Amino acid sequence: MSIDRIRNFCIIAHIDHGKSTLADRLLEYTETIPMREMKEQVLDDMELERERGITIKSHAIQMKYHSKNDEEYLLNLIDTPGHVDFTYEVSRSIAACEGALLLIDASQGIQAQTLSNLYLAMENDLTIIPIINKIDIPNIYIERVKTQIKELLGVGSDEILLTSAKLGTGVSEVIEAIIGRIPPPDGSADKPLKALIFDSTFDTYRGVIVYVRIFSGRLRENDKIEMFSNKKTYNVDEVGILQIKKKKLSQLNSGEVGYIITGAKKLEDIKVGDTIYSSGRPIDKPLKGYKVAKQMVFAGFFPVNNEDYENLKGSLAKLKLNDASLFYEPESSNALGFGFRCGFLGILHKEIIQQRLEREYNLEIISTIPNVKYLVCLTNGEKIYVDNPSELPERGEIEKIEEPYVNAQIITPTEYIGNLLKISKVRRGKLERTEYLDKKSVLLHLKFPFSEIIFDFFDKLKSASRGYASFDYEYYKYQASELVKVDILISNVPVDALSLIVHKEKAYIWGRSVCEKLRKIIPRQLFEVAIQAAIGSKIIARESIKPVRKNVTGKCYGGDITRKRKLLEKQKLGKKRMKKLGKVEIPKEAFLVVYSS
Repeated sequence: MSIDRIRNFCIIAHIDHGKSTLADRLLEYTETIPMREMKEQVLDDMELERERGITIKSHAIQMKYHSKNDEEYLLNLIDTPGHVDFTYEVSRSIAACEGALLLIDASQGIQAQTLSNLYLAMENDLTIIPIINKIDIPNIYIERVKTQIKELLGVGSDEILLTSAKLGTGVSEVIEAIIGRIPPPDGSADKPLKALIFDSTFDTYRGVIVYVRIFSGRLRENDKIEMFSNKKTYNVDEVGILQIKKKKLSQLNSGEVGYIITGAKKLEDIKVGDTIYSSGRPIDKPLKGYKVAKQMVFAGFFPVNNEDYENLKGSLAKLKLNDASLFYEPESSNALGFGFRCGFLGILHKEIIQQRLEREYNLEIISTIPNVKYLVCLTNGEKIYVDNPSELPERGEIEKIEEPYVNAQIITPTEYIGNLLKISKVRRGKLERTEYLDKKSVLLHLKFPFSEIIFDFFDKLKSASRGYASFDYEYYKYQASELVKVDILISNVPVDALSLIVHKEKAYIWGRSVCEKLRKIIPRQLFEVAIQAAIGSKIIARESIKPVRKNVTGKCYGGDITRKRKLLEKQKLGKKRMKKLGKVEIPKEAFLVVYSS
């Protein structure tokens, strides 16, 4: 097909604004999927995606459409994830397109993630088609949302489309806008091959399946190709296009989107964002925007039953086959035994991996408190990265500790600004500036330490704004902070799995909270158990578990009091000896209670 009849586009939207539903209607309207095979969220394969109503793994699909002039067009929809944790995947999907459908909920208006993805699209010079969705539901504000879009994009009212993806209203206008407004790809089949890898997945029998957009040249079966980032060479075993099922072709031409199979066995070798070129025709520079996906959140995964260690190891290996951004390495803990230190793109990524391990592989897991990677500058001039509190050097060896900061955006109705600024202050956030989107909505630009927002911040934000505020962030840089390591001691023995790096001002609050929780859940012993929080050798909080009293004088009826005193003194000596030699077994439930709060 002529390159002039190809349209490559994506849909960008905030979570739950109807992106997957609109994709379903486009597939129905173009008759890409027969009605008998149609189901909700057809591009969302995982049970978790359907349950949470979010897209976790991006997808691509080709549709054929006959226009009113009876001309056939190829429409390549490159679906994108809808959460900040997967921003890099979104950026690569956007880079593979010439246009984007900006989908906005008529009842909620522009949200933080919408804005973030819109800026990504504008950086890539994509043609933006604004669409107001969910016009069929009550309590909508179409004119207000239109005003927001016009101020943001500088477009006229006639350029804004109105749809109900659920009912199929306005879908024909969306497709005509895709054909009429989005430009065809720019490229020539005679130039050297340049193809962008925008996604990849792993097949047990075929190896790595690479999803590509051809920017110039052509890609045929049996071609020899090379990866720009690592210079690895592969032979192309198969090429094809992405429909509901993969369709094999003899070649992919400039402007087209499809898949290739090379026989590569490791997902790490095929990097999302990399450029493919022909081995015989090297290129001077790659397509722009490639970077290595960076783990931002770290946590320990330990099996509840120690016998499940090998099962957990195998399960993580299987998940990594289809998710190269997951990092894990073995670690051991005195309290929790053997497990793995895992790195994730964000807190949602961690939750998804943990839920998949529990559901798909029937594992019971204890996850340690999620934390970030700190840059520790030592007194000898050396710099090291620490993602596990137990690996932090002694205080005397540390010159300073730097933590990652993020630029955050909060969009909220104006009446909740005060509440959100109070929460931000508690979480060490600094307000940079404010922008009013309209009379009732405001955009707050803030800087936060990343460690302050990975744990329950989103829940606090929603509570303070009655669910109306939306939040998005991007990595900024490392900055020095007054950070300390808080250790938890049980009967003067440090419990490594409960250590945490926190800001100096919050150390007492956190230490007191953990001590109180442990006091309630650790069973009483025959001797007194001290639970302490400490910074170095300084104790900052303490709770005591009172001993179980054994009535040794119960059998002494009447008689001289001295007999009872002798028995009580003997008991006192025994408890003193037991306190020195006795070992407190911390139940696994104690860790679950501490980490789940």
